Amino acid sequence: MSFQVLPGACSTISIVPSFDCPSFKLLAIPWRLAKYFWIRTYIIMKIPPPSQNFHRSVSVWFVGFLQYQTAYRIQKYLANLHGMANSLNEGQSNDGTILIVEHAPVYTTGIRTSNDVESEGKKLKALGAEFYRTNRGGLTTFHGPGQLVVYPVLNLKNFNKSMKWYICKLEETIIQLCKSFGVEAGRSSNTGVWVKNEKLCAIGVHGSRYITTHGLALNVNNDLTWFSHIVPCGIPDKGVTSLSQVSGKQLTIANVINPFLESFSHEFECQIKMLPFKVREDIVNHLKKERLISSATEEQLLKNKAFISKQYS
Repeated sequence: MSFQVLPGACSTISIVPSFDCPSFKLLAIPWRLAKYFWIRTYIIMKIPPPSQNFHRSVSVWFVGFLQYQTAYRIQKYLANLHGMANSLNEGQSNDGTILIVEHAPVYTTGIRTSNDVESEGKKLKALGAEFYRTNRGGLTTFHGPGQLVVYPVLNLKNFNKSMKWYICKLEETIIQLCKSFGVEAGRSSNTGVWVKNEKLCAIGVHGSRYITTHGLALNVNNDLTWFSHIVPCGIPDKGVTSLSQVSGKQLTIANVINPFLESFSHEFECQIKMLPFKVREDIVNHLKKERLISSATEEQLLKNKAFISKQYS
């Protein structure tokens, strides 16, 4: 059985869950106290310890800057793994993997696209960005440097077999993250996370046999002018904003990763662990066969420590 969120996270139609979406005061790690170390062009991140002994476990993989197509191939590979019983060995659970990336400028569109997608793609490519049509819900959005892009590849059979529940939990994860920076964010009649009439975080997902792909994009300190060339997520008369703008702080992705993982852990009631090296190695070998990565990217993906690339000034 396959299913899709129609419409997805970039939608002009409201998805209203039929259940309560509980919220609570999250004791997240303040960004000022986040423990990280600058090493040349990389930021080494420490995964926050779980605050509760959850029985579920989700792996995390920081990959830094990565081309969109390569990130999508990794998602597909992870989806196949999590669709098979006992696919992650070395004592790891099979509940899911969080892939965290930054992209070079790229526009993507979902399954609810216009008929003139080829013309739109040519126009956007002329701006210096890539353009891809995807199988997620929603319309056109933008990803670029300074934006936290998270692709949770989860087996919802181990959580809750409801895509509405899943989207609600993603939204709540970001809402609670925002509180740790003193920002009051919330939902609207359109999917995603908003601060008043401005979208802070877009959500667009796909599901097949309860395995999720695609995910969310949180504007941290990215160049918002890229959104001026589209109607973001097909929603007219709405703006976009970033966490740096609404918080009044110059934030980087390094500042928000640990609070994000802490919030995700609470909302999805799971422990966060590093993705085993053997799994990363298998995926990299798969990408090499498809000639999707360079030797430098191979080395980056195989690093034993979690890292993201340092922000461009």
